[in-house]
Amino acid sequence: MFRTRSLLRSLAPLGDRVLVRRGVKETTTAGGIILPASDKSKNNEGEVVAVGPGVKDVSGTLHAINLAVGDKVLLPEYGGTAVKLGEDEMVLFREDDILGKFEN
Repeated sequence: MFRTRSLLRSLAPLGDRVLVRRGVKETTTAGGIILPASDKSKNNEGEVVAVGPGVKDVSGTLHAINLAVGDKVLLPEYGGTAVKLGEDEMVLFREDDILGKFEN
């Protein structure tokens, strides 16, 4: 039906949605302690990959999103919509669901 090239595909979020790539969970601590592989909790840090244009209010005014591509953000442990683009696994969140932004 549809022919897609997985390497050339990109996703542009709509509205106030933000596409985030979760960071890799550390398996060792700063002190050198190796954490068990059975730890199922997700990494709460991620990097913004794509940002939607924002959301319109009832009067038609567009409210832009306060995040930009490349921002490091704090994510909730649960929530979001899992998206797989080629080999990359990402998560799509609403701007309101993102807990915070790390300052440089």
